[in-house]
Amino acid sequence: DERLSNSMQVLRDSGVRIRIETVDAGDPHPNTYRLTLINGGEKRFLRAISTGGGMMEVLNLDGFKVSMFGDCFETLLWVSNRGSELARRLEKLVDANAVLIHEADGVQMVEVKAGEFVSEPILAQLKGEFQIQAVRRLAPVLPVLSRRDTQVPFTTCAEMLRHDAGRNTPLWKLAAEYEMARGDLTEAEVLAKMVDIVRILRRSIAQGIAGTHYEDRVLGHQSGRFNDLLKTGRLLNGGALNRAILYATALMEVKSSMGVIVAAPTAGACAALPGAVIAMAEEMDLGEEEMAKAMLASGLIGVFIATRWTFAAEVGGCQAEGGSAASMAAAALVGMAHGTLAQSVAAASLAFQSMLGLICDPIANRVEAPCLGKNVMAASNALACANMALADYDPLIPLDEVIETAKKVAGQMPRELRCTALGGLSITPTSLAIEQRLAARKASSCGSGCTCH
Repeated sequence: DERLSNSMQVLRDSGVRIRIETVDAGDPHPNTYRLTLINGGEKRFLRAISTGGGMMEVLNLDGFKVSMFGDCFETLLWVSNRGSELARRLEKLVDANAVLIHEADGVQMVEVKAGEFVSEPILAQLKGEFQIQAVRRLAPVLPVLSRRDTQVPFTTCAEMLRHDAGRNTPLWKLAAEYEMARGDLTEAEVLAKMVDIVRILRRSIAQGIAGTHYEDRVLGHQSGRFNDLLKTGRLLNGGALNRAILYATALMEVKSSMGVIVAAPTAGACAALPGAVIAMAEEMDLGEEEMAKAMLASGLIGVFIATRWTFAAEVGGCQAEGGSAASMAAAALVGMAHGTLAQSVAAASLAFQSMLGLICDPIANRVEAPCLGKNVMAASNALACANMALADYDPLIPLDEVIETAKKVAGQMPRELRCTALGGLSITPTSLAIEQRLAARKASSCGSGCTCH
């Protein structure tokens, strides 16, 4: 939605008033969102969490405990009674992934998760049989929908290696196999979807290098100067790494200007993986299909991380974001060099090991710095570990164990070092001064409909 970067003004122009309260809500997850929406006739409540990588889970809707990921069409029906009977009727009438019953304060809500909304004729039939008080529909947001009784071939690295059984299948092909099972797609469809993502990333890189502008950010346009020096040979010779630095910087600048990015694996760590992969592919004169294969390979490493742990810095510090990005990128780079499956996995383990314990301490409470440097570090780490793995360096610790260790390390991290802006560089005098300056600038531009000052 192109209005997102100017959402507060759009809301004011629409006559919507917003009040933001800072309270201790007692939520166990640090990335919790609570929304109460009121108009002349209705009041709605929603509680959700951000799980990283642009993913959300809705946990509560109007007091009903739910679990919604945006991976299917949700039809919600409020009834005062006979919810179980309504659910049984729906199971017979609709090809649904699941039909669930929720109860709260004497009211029942029947939730239908399916590949399409419950049709109007069926709803009309049910309204004649049951006292349905309200019907609401929530459209999916994910590009690939969940299906009933989906079985994926593996969810951990160890399971993948057993599945491969020594055939040395390229990691990208195993990733495609996973996605084919997950989304009922062909290999060609999986590859085509990733090519589309690669094209989005390349457009974002070009946009970043050309220059971006956004008032409410810490860092301005820096990639243009780097590009000029790179072209004229006035930088230290870093080979492909210099191009990766340029691309990572460009992507971070697009992110901070509210441009279009791919959160791979997260928004804060959006630059390391694609920056490294696309830069190296271009250095090797590889096309977009090879870039897509590398990104697929990286995605499968991401599956292993997300299944066992998290990408969210609020839970795991920057090791969850930058560490994951480095691990994913290292495996991708080995694949582009036609390394073995074992070498791809070794690179992922090596890269993640070297970023355990990395804290998240955003300067001025903005996800720009030291995030930029950490993205560049993750890309550099990925390149180094990919070459080490290609030379058969021994990672010693299997990837699954490294992921489990990162999870344990996160549990030993104080909350001040997990993206709360309460520790590290976040609380330096300069960081606090920058934050105050940005807040003052933002407050001076607010209109009468804003309650932020």
